[in-house]
Amino acid sequence: MKLFRRVPKLPAPLRPALEPDERILAWAYVGEAGDAVLVATNRGLWLPDGRLLGWHEIHKAAWSGRELRITPAEVAVERPGYTVLIDAPILGFLLLDPRELPDQVRTRVTRSVAYTSHHPLPPNGGVRVVGRRVSGVNGLTWSVRYDANTAVDADPIIEATDQVVASAQEATAPPA
Repeated sequence: MKLFRRVPKLPAPLRPALEPDERILAWAYVGEAGDAVLVATNRGLWLPDGRLLGWHEIHKAAWSGRELRITPAEVAVERPGYTVLIDAPILGFLLLDPRELPDQVRTRVTRSVAYTSHHPLPPNGGVRVVGRRVSGVNGLTWSVRYDANTAVDADPIIEATDQVVASAQEATAPPA
């Protein structure tokens, strides 16, 4: 058992431009060359291309033991009170020495979800309603993801979605 193991410091040239209150939680080299990193912070996951994916912007994270696969969210439609999201292309990262990074990613993505529920929609579809915590934002940010066979643009589906989102927002609102 390693009680006091020393985690290597992130090399300065690979360090992302952090916000003043942002701190690094874990990091790992990507691939075999060692010239790119993934960096987990309290705000999100810094990708090798310099983009930050907030924890609330990651639908799924899967760890195979060698590869971290991230499914980012992509905005399909903005509606009053919530956003309709779809899966963006999966991002895969080979991590030969992952250390704590996969655990931090999974923990942070999971912790960002404060509310989730699935609702069937007629005639044969469904919608998942999600309220997520966003770093630096008060309250929850609401989004939905439709099942593959749902007529997302049909007026009755939109009305039903509006109702289930409103119910979820009401159920999670702090007492007055």
